[in-house]
Amino acid sequence: MIERIAEATWQGDLKSGNGSMQTARGGFESPFTFASRFGDKVNVSPEDLVAAAHAGCFAMALSNELSSGGHVPERVHVQAKASLGPDPNGGFHIGSIDLDVDATVPGLDRDTFDAALDATLKGCPISKLYAGATFSVKAALHG
Repeated sequence: MIERIAEATWQGDLKSGNGSMQTARGGFESPFTFASRFGDKVNVSPEDLVAAAHAGCFAMALSNELSSGGHVPERVHVQAKASLGPDPNGGFHIGSIDLDVDATVPGLDRDTFDAALDATLKGCPISKLYAGATFSVKAALHG
C-alpha cells in the first residue's frame, strides 16, 4: 500500500485567519486564506488541489487505458474544474467536477475513445474517491 501525507495548519477565525498546506515529501507548499478559497485572491485552495489531483490521475489513467488497448496516446491533457458551493444541508460542498479532456491518439475511432473514457471514469482512483460528486466529461479526440 502506498501512503502519501499532507498537512495543513489554520490560525485565527474563518474570515480573517490564514493557513498553510504542504506535502510531507516536498514539492508543494502554499499559504491559503478565506479570500483565496472563496474569492479570487491568488494562492492555492483545497479545491485547487482537488481539481489538480483529479486532472493528474485521470490523464494518467486514460493514457493507461488507451495504451492497454493498443492505442498509445501522443498526448492526453485534462482540465478539471471542481465547483464549491453551498450544501443544502448546511455549509459547503464540492458538488461537481467537470473534466475537459483533449487527447491526440493517432488512428483511434471515437467509439473506442468513448469506451476508454467511460472505463477511466469508473477506474481512476481519484474518480472513485469523489464518487459522490457529479462528473461531466467533455472530450476532444485528435488523430
